[in-house]
Formats: sequence, structure tokens, C-alpha cells
Amino acid sequence: MTPTTVRVLRLLSLLQDRAHTGRELAERLGVTDRTLRNDIQRLRELGYPVHAERGAVGGYRLGRGSTMPPLLLDDDEAVAVAVAIGLAEDGSTGIADITDHVGRALAKLEQILPKRLQRKVIALRNATAIGPATTGSREPDAPVPAAVLTTLAGAVRDGATVHIETDSGTADSTVREVEPYRLINWQRRWYLVAYGLDTHSWCAIPVARVLRATTGSRRFAARALPDQDLVAFVMRDVASTGWKVHARVTVMAPAEVVIARINPAVGVVEPVDDGSCILLTGADALETIAIYLSMLMMDFRVDGPPELVGHLRTLARRYTEAVADAP
Repeated sequence: MTPTTVRVLRLLSLLQDRAHTGRELAERLGVTDRTLRNDIQRLRELGYPVHAERGAVGGYRLGRGSTMPPLLLDDDEAVAVAVAIGLAEDGSTGIADITDHVGRALAKLEQILPKRLQRKVIALRNATAIGPATTGSREPDAPVPAAVLTTLAGAVRDGATVHIETDSGTADSTVREVEPYRLINWQRRWYLVAYGLDTHSWCAIPVARVLRATTGSRRFAARALPDQDLVAFVMRDVASTGWKVHARVTVMAPAEVVIARINPAVGVVEPVDDGSCILLTGADALETIAIYLSMLMMDFRVDGPPELVGHLRTLARRYTEAVADAP
């Protein structure tokens, strides 16, 4: 590219970040005020609506135009957009006729990504499975640093152990070495399916709790997976250990009937005999568990916790009083 083209692209990058004064832009680019004005005009001719504002706090900023001009992304932004588009393509967006548009946008972006960035995007996409969007949660989003995700995805791709430092919920963090197998994206959250070398057991690690991830020097041979469906493995783990509130309920129905009735994320079912089973379930609040149980439309007995028993007794009283005088 010619020096002028390089300079204009640099100017575009600066304007996409925030508003700048003319003096600041000229100094950043190492040009005169006249050259800066010429470069601003070149951007306008290319379709970029660069607005100029006068006054002490005035300057140049990139505004909205009537057409969509090309975007200029840095490395991290390009990877983030490619991954987000890929997840939208793989998951359920709930928007009609969007799949073709998403696919075309992803193809355009992947066509121009440098190989070093393509490796990051491909590793993260190949290492990720998407959970179903059939259950809801009132839990807030759990954002995950992109650097942590790309490190974990690269370790999954290379079959390398990874050292992860996790937030233990106390003043101290925990560092452990694991063999990473799969990233699961479900309900705006990320989980890492891994084999813990400290506990010699499989686990679903919430990536939002990972403070740092460092790829180890050791390679590992793949183990037999705990479940051929690792999404189901994560959902069962979340159902039994990953919620704020957990409950144990005896349902007076065969296990296969209850399993067919619930979403795997709602609970884990263990058969007792031909006519009953144990449901281990969880949610972000007692009220949500009560809703789950009422939707079963089956007889059940709450074995714990006591707080859930008290909540259901309160609901039973309210329901009874609500229909006491009904014809």
C-alpha cells in the first residue's frame, strides 16, 4: 500500500476509537493540518461520515451515514467478531431468515483473516459445543476474557494440559492442572469439560471463575469420555452442583417417565424402583424449583432442603385459600 493509503487507514482506526481534535490527529499521524483535512475528505469520499465540530471541545468524529462503509478491526476485535458470528450460526438465534446472512458475513471475515488469527478462531469454534436454548435463568451474565477462551481452545486443539487459576470464592485462589477436552457455551455461560489431574475425575469448570489459564508443556493421550454427549454431561453437572439452590425430591413415577418430562438442565433422575425415582434438581431461587415441580404434574415428596419444604407449604396455603370460596 502507498504511504497515503496506510495513513488514511490509520486515521480511520483512530476515528473508530473515539472523537479526536484536529491537532491531536495531526500529531498522531505526523502530518500537517492541511494533509489531515485532505485525508478526512478522502474518507468522506469513500463513504465514511466524518463529522467536524467547532469549539473548545470540538474535533473530528465518525458519525452515522446512509450506507454501511467497510469496518476496520484490530486483531482482538476481528477474532471476537468471527467467534460471535460463528456461535450465532451454530446456535439458535430465534430470528427468521438470519442463517444465510450470518454465514455470508462469517465467510467474508474468514477470507481476510491472517493465518495466525484464523488458527485462534478455528480452534475456538472446533473446541466449542452449544447447549440448548430451551431453559431460562435469572442469573446475570458471566463474561469471560477472550484471552482465557483462546488459551483453553488452543490447549484442546493441541491436546496439551493447562494450568488454571480459579476463583475459589475466598481470599485465596486455586491452581490446578487439567486435561481440557471441550468448551461448552450454554445460557450465555462457558464451561470447560476437563479431567482434573489432582482429583483424577471429570469436571465441568465454569470459565467465568478462571482468573488465568496457561498452556502446559505436557501432551496427553485422550481418555474415554464420561459421556459421548459432553453438552449433556455439563448440563447434568450444572443441575446437580452448579446452582445457588439444590433440592432432592422423590417423584412417584418411573424414572423414564420423569426423564421424558424434564429438560436435562433441570435435574438428574435416579431410579428407585418401578414406580418411583429421585430427582436432584437446582435453580437460582426456591421459587424456580417450585415452578419446576408444579410443571411435573406428578406426585412428589420433597426430601430437602427444609427451606423448600417451608416455601411449598406457604404456596399450598395460598392456593387453598384462593379456592376456598370458589363454586
